[in-house]
Amino acid sequence: MSTDKSGILYLFDRPAEPVYVPKGEDKVAFDIPAAYLPDRYRPVATQVFNRFGEDTDSKLQVKQITLPDLTIPMQLGRHQPFSLFIPAHRRIATRLIDIFMGMRTYDDFLSVAVYCRDRVNPNMFIYALSVAILHRPDTKDLPVPPLTEVFPDKYMDSSIFSRAKEEANLVPEGARVPIEIPRDYTASDLDDEHRVAYWREDIGINLHHWHWHLVYPFEGDMRIVNKDRRGELFYYMHEQIMARYNCERLCNRLGRVKRLLNWREPIPEAYFPKLDSLVASRTWPARHSGAVLRDINRQVDELDFDIQDLERWRDRIYEAIHTGSVINARGERIPLTEKDGINVLGNIMEASVLSPNQNLYGDLHNFGHVAISYIHDPDHRYLETFGVMGDSATAMRDPVFYRWHAFVDDVFQEHKNTLPQYTVQQLDFPGVEIADIKVMTDRQQNVLNTFWTKSDVDLSRGLDFTPRGAVLARFTHLNHADFTYKIVVNNRNNGILNGTVRIFIGPKEDERGLPFTFRQQKNFMIEMDKFTTILRPGQNVIERKSTESAVTIPFERTFRNLSERPGGGSTLQQFNFCGCGWPHHMLVPKGSKEGFPMELFVMVSDYKDDAVVQDEPSSCKEAVSYCGLRDKKYPDARAMGYPFDRQPRPGVENLAQFLTGNMAVTEVTIRFSDTVVPRSRSGSTSNNLAFT
Repeated sequence: MSTDKSGILYLFDRPAEPVYVPKGEDKVAFDIPAAYLPDRYRPVATQVFNRFGEDTDSKLQVKQITLPDLTIPMQLGRHQPFSLFIPAHRRIATRLIDIFMGMRTYDDFLSVAVYCRDRVNPNMFIYALSVAILHRPDTKDLPVPPLTEVFPDKYMDSSIFSRAKEEANLVPEGARVPIEIPRDYTASDLDDEHRVAYWREDIGINLHHWHWHLVYPFEGDMRIVNKDRRGELFYYMHEQIMARYNCERLCNRLGRVKRLLNWREPIPEAYFPKLDSLVASRTWPARHSGAVLRDINRQVDELDFDIQDLERWRDRIYEAIHTGSVINARGERIPLTEKDGINVLGNIMEASVLSPNQNLYGDLHNFGHVAISYIHDPDHRYLETFGVMGDSATAMRDPVFYRWHAFVDDVFQEHKNTLPQYTVQQLDFPGVEIADIKVMTDRQQNVLNTFWTKSDVDLSRGLDFTPRGAVLARFTHLNHADFTYKIVVNNRNNGILNGTVRIFIGPKEDERGLPFTFRQQKNFMIEMDKFTTILRPGQNVIERKSTESAVTIPFERTFRNLSERPGGGSTLQQFNFCGCGWPHHMLVPKGSKEGFPMELFVMVSDYKDDAVVQDEPSSCKEAVSYCGLRDKKYPDARAMGYPFDRQPRPGVENLAQFLTGNMAVTEVTIRFSDTVVPRSRSGSTSNNLAFT
């Protein structure tokens, strides 16, 4: 029986290389039964094992077991692209996850995973293995490698890989230099949308989207899918992406995202991803300007639906919102309640297997992704595969992702607009007043500074059939100087109270320079942090560092060195589950050179109305706002996005009029410097990677 379970992580190493080739810097080989070799190698099993035996420093024993039926997982070819948005692919991946989850012991799990690795589609294998590791009780504390290390081709310019292989083959380890990736490799400034490409194509943001869908798959075993408030979290996480992206657009003098409402008119936004799929050995298709959505009929993918189907599902969902109830599969009406309605709608809209009636309400969000991703070849006449919108690891790169999700979010807002407005009593915290708020950096008050930073990602895990040793790609990405919130709260009550501090930031003016009304601005409020605090009678001065945010994961977990991971226990657990969360380097919007005006909003709510009764979580708490807590309830009883998730009470026209005594707002300026600041000078903790 294996006690060290980290050996299974070597299966992530170079997914297209055979499993018997030594893995990792430690040259670990899987000692597999001859029967596990693919058919073409069985006749020469002895020669195969002898050939690689000399390069092996240590071996991991793999026991032979009676293998489950793998007919379904092997239906997807090894060199075909894999998309979770395609129902047939989803069904195949779900079966593989069920097989992995159903193995009684870790050794059986390892054995079947080793057997599958060289037989099933590599993209599907890595997805299913990641989900199983995250959800099996005996492996859930293992650190799942970020996809940038396993499939770096999903995140960077395809021209990098020939240079990386040249570096690996010709230059000895230690003398290799990082390969610089230009910031402007997908388009030029002739395309207005390219002004925000640094944000859409950021590695950390795309990793967040991929990891969130690992933690919250929409199909599979109910123990995996049916997590607390899962549908609501689908709404809120994507709503926050939209708020952040809209804010970023305003910083770059672009208008807010226009919803993709008419699905029969040309889409002006083009996207040319400049990515290659190393597994499929082909280029990701582009979408030219003026492309029009068409009915999808691709027998090869078992896809057959019309744009009219999407319109029908949309109309039925709107009807459910306006009648206040949905119809389940038995024909019964389920009310969309004030508390749980958004959760039901989230599962219907995505749709997940938790949808009460998928026959009636369909698969709107997912099939929208599919229709857009096949816009260039809807009937497979050109034998083309899907575009970046078809993969959760790459979808956020495409400008049309945000137009589609602006529509999706609008459906949720339609429901939120039917709910009763928050009364002053629901917002206020009697006897608690915020006297002052400010943000402090080293040098100034209420000014946040942003700039560029360069960081390295090790490609060697994803470079099949090349010599070992680190091969680094260097990215230029947005970053900010660390800052501290300073909040002065007066507690006029006689006793000690507990409060929840909620911090948001939002743009003050629209693209025309006009001040936002509250009804507009509430949808652009970005959650920056949320934490509990003790309020003693009298004055309380609360200081909170930006690096402690409940929204983000630390910088080191985006650009991390897995070989530096902790050895075990709770630190290992934290290291892994914190893989889900907004990247800390993208916490603050870019701002502008002249200074972009934002409004910082702070609220202290009554913890007794916020509390969720459960054991204190022992695992990572850092990114609970967007990712929840593993194996536990979402740790805030209020609606996600509170207090900005509903229309305002009568008489409230702007943010200042919305305030109650336990809230405060102040103007902050975000100033961008178009320079590259070395990591060590930006004030954050250093990690073990090389920076310039």
